[in-house]
Amino acid sequence: MLENREGQKVPQVTFKMRQNDEWVERNSDDIFSGKTVVVFSLPGAFTPTCSSTHLPRYNELAETFKANGVDEIVCLSVNDTFVMNAWAKDQESDNVTLIPDGNGEFTDGMGMLVDKADLGFGKRSWRYSMLVKDGVVEKMFIEPNVPGDPFEVSDADTMLNHINPEAAVSQPVSIITKPGCPYCAKAKALLTEKGFSYEEIVLGQNASLTSLKAISGRETVPQVFIDGKHIGGSDDLATYFS
Repeated sequence: MLENREGQKVPQVTFKMRQNDEWVERNSDDIFSGKTVVVFSLPGAFTPTCSSTHLPRYNELAETFKANGVDEIVCLSVNDTFVMNAWAKDQESDNVTLIPDGNGEFTDGMGMLVDKADLGFGKRSWRYSMLVKDGVVEKMFIEPNVPGDPFEVSDADTMLNHINPEAAVSQPVSIITKPGCPYCAKAKALLTEKGFSYEEIVLGQNASLTSLKAISGRETVPQVFIDGKHIGGSDDLATYFS
């Protein structure tokens, strides 16, 4: 039976983690005491929904959460620290703290430890999110107890809407660049000046000239996209903002 722990203290657990090739410990008080923390927990690192949507969206909205009083966003999974560190690097999730609950102690204490032996996973976390203030669970969003891996209520947008239904969500921005391009530097500086965070896609690293032409219809960089709309190069971006 999945348990709603609203109004209760989070479990007291010590998490063993690797940082800078050294073992460190971080306990529940370190994470939650005196702070407002958003936690989302999921079945496993590198799994499809977790990698494509759950973690990326929390990472994307991190600045908006911060502007609305959240001190830290924590992603928790019943995985070891090496797996979680590798996943954090793969996802470039700089705005989210990934916590390894390797033994499932925290998850069990939250009443969210489930058996996924049918998938060869063993004991894992049910998917849920929660808002924790000074170590006390204020709100939980628990996925419905149905077969499979439902993903309906523990997403970042649902949590943000609970915290502040009027929160202003920044538009998604991507910019295709290449190393040493002065026009790319100009466009990035303009985006920063206007308060836009952006994803940078670098030719030769994340994309090819073929990708550039297929996506933008152009052969020059930078190419800027805002909220799904192709803006164009640095001069086009300046015109867009003017």
